[in-house]
Amino acid sequence: MSLENFKKQAKLLVRWHGERNYSVGGRIRQLSRYEDLTDTEALALPFPLNEAQEIIALEQGYNSWAELKQGLKKAPKTIRRAPAALKLTKAMPVLYVSDVPAAADFYRDKLGFTIDFLHGQPAFYASVSRDEACIHLRFVHQPMYVAGLREKEQVIAAFLSVANVKGLFAEYQSRKVPFVHRLKKEPWGQSSFIVLDPDGNALCFAG
Repeated sequence: MSLENFKKQAKLLVRWHGERNYSVGGRIRQLSRYEDLTDTEALALPFPLNEAQEIIALEQGYNSWAELKQGLKKAPKTIRRAPAALKLTKAMPVLYVSDVPAAADFYRDKLGFTIDFLHGQPAFYASVSRDEACIHLRFVHQPMYVAGLREKEQVIAAFLSVANVKGLFAEYQSRKVPFVHRLKKEPWGQSSFIVLDPDGNALCFAG
């Protein structure tokens, strides 16, 4: 990658900080003088371009921006490869929650998912997965739907295909998972059931 590309990355980091993008907090904590700050505290700091450049350098394995520049001068020229074939590889629903760690715990303890990561300090984004299914969780300050709308319109937040839906239903029964609809045969031929997470997101499991 060229120095110009790294300059653009640093400017983008400054812009994200100015936009109060919480994902920047973790990157700012890479600087040892800021390692104990929360995301909110990191975003409240002045954040000049030279600090963004310092972070970019650290992420590339250098101690400073000056070292990165010198390293690029010595690096051999890279051969440009043809771009990979265009292909969509995965889709993941993003569910909006009021408490990311608590929601992630529910998916782990009640639904048998694994917590892949919690991002932010405090956490405002997370990923949970079970087998090939993956769900992302994002913190919001207030509900995304008008009160009662999800129930009235029967809004489904995520549809998950299951190889043994009867077995999963039995597992969730034993875990005392809150059901909206219990296991039933659907007109399109599959059997399905719907559970509710603590934030009112309805998850349909079908197979």
